[in-house]
Amino acid sequence: MYSVINMDGLAPADRFSFWWEAVARSVVPVHASSEDVLGFWAEMTAVDLGTVQISRVRCLSFEARRTPRLIRRADPGMLQLSLTLRGRSGIEQHDRQAWLAPTDIVLYDTSAPFKARALPDVTADGIVVQFPHDTLRLPAGAVRRLTARRLSGHSGVGALLATAVRQTLRQAPALTRADAGRLSRIVVDLAAAVLAHELEADSADTPTCSRQTMLLRVQDYVMRHLADPSLSPAAVAAAHSMSVRSLHRLFEAEGDTVSAWIRKRRLERCRCDLADPLREREPVRAVAARWGFTDPARFSRAFRHAYGLSPQEYRRQCNE
Repeated sequence: MYSVINMDGLAPADRFSFWWEAVARSVVPVHASSEDVLGFWAEMTAVDLGTVQISRVRCLSFEARRTPRLIRRADPGMLQLSLTLRGRSGIEQHDRQAWLAPTDIVLYDTSAPFKARALPDVTADGIVVQFPHDTLRLPAGAVRRLTARRLSGHSGVGALLATAVRQTLRQAPALTRADAGRLSRIVVDLAAAVLAHELEADSADTPTCSRQTMLLRVQDYVMRHLADPSLSPAAVAAAHSMSVRSLHRLFEAEGDTVSAWIRKRRLERCRCDLADPLREREPVRAVAARWGFTDPARFSRAFRHAYGLSPQEYRRQCNE
């Protein structure tokens, strides 16, 4: 769960290639270059929380490019939030460019081409938080609008996220597997809060953001009512004074149906509870019922389809 990658004992000629091979394994493959390959130095401290990976990276200057060809070869479907601690860096994606200083946060998508660089004035030091697209629970179009934009990690909810990831890395050696699962959810929720805050600020100034704002409100409502077995597209639409057809149109732009979105969120809550050792004696049917699944057989089929294991098999694997 906790690992350190450094260049101790490596010949200078081997360090650059070793480092970017390690990056490819732990983050994503990129094409990298440096003005001083033989003098290059870097180290990474990482903690794997299951759904979320958090890595602190210190390194000298470089430029890295994630190309369409690399994406076609290997696309894990991840989003990354980078927090700058020291030095200056830049990220380009979707025709936007952000220059970052200490306490700045930036979002980028490993499924789209990007260019990242660390400038050569001081050793770069930062934290990368990586998680799957579908854990974020924000509209895909809204997430795209937020990539390669400088966000604040100095105050507000951004500061809460920055503190959480720094403390998680510091305390990583003492974490249990159950701790990791709980922290994973907290980190994703904080990341979503940072991005939702930015989207709300946009919507206050831009009338065209109203659809995204409504979708965020609907999704927030769903998350607060997941335990209700009667939660349905009709119930959600009624709670927001809209037709079911209008509700479906909101979700169509995100490539999902309302029912599928609700089911995924419920399954994720069940998955977290099944991995919790404090709940290992709780019947699977009780876990399912807590998150709105009234038919145990249907829940079991849906869980296996989503995660490749039955609920019982998944629980045994987590508690071995």
